Amino acid sequence: MKIVQIIPGSGGSFYCGNCLRDSKYVVALREQGHEVIKIPMYLPIFSDEHDIEDIPVFYGAVSIYLKQLYPIFRRAPAWVDRILNSKPMLSMAASMAGSTDAKGLEEMTVSMLLGEDGKQNEELERLVDWIGEHCHPDVIHISNALLLGLAHRLKERFNVPVVCSLQDEDVWVDAMQPAFRDQIWKLMSAKSKYVDLFIGVSHFFSKVMVGRMALPVEKIKSLYLGVDPDDYEFMPTKEKKRNIGYISRMCPENGLDILVDAFVLLKRIPGFEDVRLLLTGGSTGADTKYISKIIKYLTKANLNDMVEFIDDFEENARVDFFRRVSVISVPVRKGEAFGMYLLESMASGTPVVQPALGAFPEIIGLSGGGIVYEPNTPEALCDALAGLLPDSEKLNKLSLAARKGVELNFNIHDHAKEMIDVYQKLRI
Repeated sequence: MKIVQIIPGSGGSFYCGNCLRDSKYVVALREQGHEVIKIPMYLPIFSDEHDIEDIPVFYGAVSIYLKQLYPIFRRAPAWVDRILNSKPMLSMAASMAGSTDAKGLEEMTVSMLLGEDGKQNEELERLVDWIGEHCHPDVIHISNALLLGLAHRLKERFNVPVVCSLQDEDVWVDAMQPAFRDQIWKLMSAKSKYVDLFIGVSHFFSKVMVGRMALPVEKIKSLYLGVDPDDYEFMPTKEKKRNIGYISRMCPENGLDILVDAFVLLKRIPGFEDVRLLLTGGSTGADTKYISKIIKYLTKANLNDMVEFIDDFEENARVDFFRRVSVISVPVRKGEAFGMYLLESMASGTPVVQPALGAFPEIIGLSGGGIVYEPNTPEALCDALAGLLPDSEKLNKLSLAARKGVELNFNIHDHAKEMIDVYQKLRI
């Protein structure tokens, strides 16, 4: 089967769970013997991607932003687009403030959802023509519902099943100005008619999107994310120092400040003098002031020497990171649809400590590889960590359960087979 996966990239400037999710699925589907073409949108997916060097980045972030604001760029010659969509320009855009934030991009989001009736219609035709020339797909899989403006033309041109994953679209839309939110949800709902099936990454999030997009329940299926356990070096916590880890984009939405506040509280309790905090996952320009404020706070608390910011979060660096931490916590303020870092952590034998929000209770309950706490405050997180870190027996049990839970319930090879079964049934 020939499968086209359309994936928006982050430019590699921060840990992008959605990019990681899609890239790992592509590898697993290829190992099942299928031909998968990975097509990046907006920005490059990761800095170390080698299987898409000959595939252009469509809807280049710099080009479509300028065309949205300044009509003169819509009439610019092709060489201007080539410069704007070059890797150096896109890499620079990925690190800029606001490059991946919803606020300020409301009109562009609406235009993208309008598809052939939007201001990026020429880019849509360029994407469709490229797929027609190079791919001849049997199935097209769109990464998220914010890309549903593509669905009608893809369906019209190729007449093959169109599948769309659902993960954290609500976070993007709800961050926008109120005047745009209803319009965007209605557009996403209207465009859903061109999709054969939606794939929610958790039962929690499938229910959320049935309500938000007014989807019939028979048009959505829940399939968990997965990783290949063999890609991760298992190390039980009894072999590690008592370090706390954070791995995600360093921003307010992901609750880095909640963890830092909890760490400061923990260090005031006797018996935790050895505990360090390791932070990784990258950031964008929009996060610079926020991170600077956290560093100043740690300096004031005399804890700078006990906190390490790790710049590299690519494959090998993540392996080393998980060797060094006994637990991780990413206290996302409103929870998440899933959280790929949970699987990477647990596959490495590192238990997770998460707020009882979003899909976290569902994922941790199924894996047995961590604990949840509530409410999502520094005090409650501190209490959870203070109760867990001294209990080496419980930590080790959670570590073993974490790895086993991933092998049994979140193995990407099993989920890839489930996805192939979905594709084949849609083709009948």
